Amino acid sequence: MVAHTAQVVPDQLFSLNKTDRYKEEYVFSFVEKWDELIDWDRRAASEGGFFANVLAARGAKTVLDVATGTGFHSVMLKQAGFNVTSVDGSEMMLNKAVANGHRRGQPLHTIHADWRWLGHAITGSFDAIICLGNSFTHLFADTDRRQALAHFHALLNPGGTLILDQRNYDALLDKRAQPSRKFYYCGKNVCARPIHVDDTIARFRYEFSDGAAFHLEMFPLRRAYVFQLMEDSGFSNIETFADFQETVRDYEPDFYVHIAQKPKAIGISV
Repeated sequence: MVAHTAQVVPDQLFSLNKTDRYKEEYVFSFVEKWDELIDWDRRAASEGGFFANVLAARGAKTVLDVATGTGFHSVMLKQAGFNVTSVDGSEMMLNKAVANGHRRGQPLHTIHADWRWLGHAITGSFDAIICLGNSFTHLFADTDRRQALAHFHALLNPGGTLILDQRNYDALLDKRAQPSRKFYYCGKNVCARPIHVDDTIARFRYEFSDGAAFHLEMFPLRRAYVFQLMEDSGFSNIETFADFQETVRDYEPDFYVHIAQKPKAIGISV
């Protein structure tokens, strides 16, 4: 049982455009190197079809990938037979995703949209929504996170599935462990490491073999707080997995994967 712990930093501490900072951080040269950081083949092996298996077991057919990035999960799920709509707030990331989709024989249907106003950019509803790649931590304000989750909830069909992941910031904040490169950032000649973590910000440095280096700033979400946010937003049956294959145990995983359900509609007899 996860203890529900508040993690609300006053929104006034953040500038109005703090959540939009990713648009400046994902510059063209960084986006072009992103797949080198991930290493699609090694990452696919590390995940072991986890997301496709979860979605198939829950009967999902239509999937909204709200943090498409360079297209890894959208392409993997399309190859597994799902009908995928791909969304990202970075136009450069979407352009790269489109190119990757064509190169792998899986053309993507992409939409450029901000999660905080997702329902204004997308029509229809979906059996599942995925928000992966530690992307939810780009939202710095509690109000932004709640607004995004409200849009996710509204766009899901009754009984639909939300899958949201996050880095294990608890371990970093409490100085229990450092991240490995086993599951998410699988590139052999790339280093992704935290250079500063406190209760309001996590700053990571990404170093490549050619000497190029980039930085990302994210909000260090604690696991119990994310669980509470999802519950507050109307999601139920929330399960948390550690590093894809295992349920949460005593060891320190690199990432948590939260799987939740939008309640099924209750029939009204007349």
